[in-house]
Amino acid sequence: MPLTRDFKETVRARIERDPAFREELLKEGVECLLSGDVDTGKAILRDYINATVGFQELGGLTAKSPKSLMRMFGSGGNPQARNLFEVIGRLQEREGLRLKVHAVR
Repeated sequence: MPLTRDFKETVRARIERDPAFREELLKEGVECLLSGDVDTGKAILRDYINATVGFQELGGLTAKSPKSLMRMFGSGGNPQARNLFEVIGRLQEREGLRLKVHAVR
């Protein structure tokens, strides 16, 4: 089910005013990817990128075309691991945090 414009604008407004929410959104996107829910992870990261750095600036940070990055995080996108991890690394740097993986049984 596609998200409505109002919902996306609500998320964007919350991201702008709530740094903890912004960090959790980034963390949730990465956790979805690591758990195998790639489509949800890409969608969350796409929303995060749109509401924070934007694809134009992210393209400058990664030396990749903004259109290529948009396709990568689109519903049909199939990013290479190298590109995906580079983007996640740049997002962490820009956010000023470092995500760590913890094993849980």
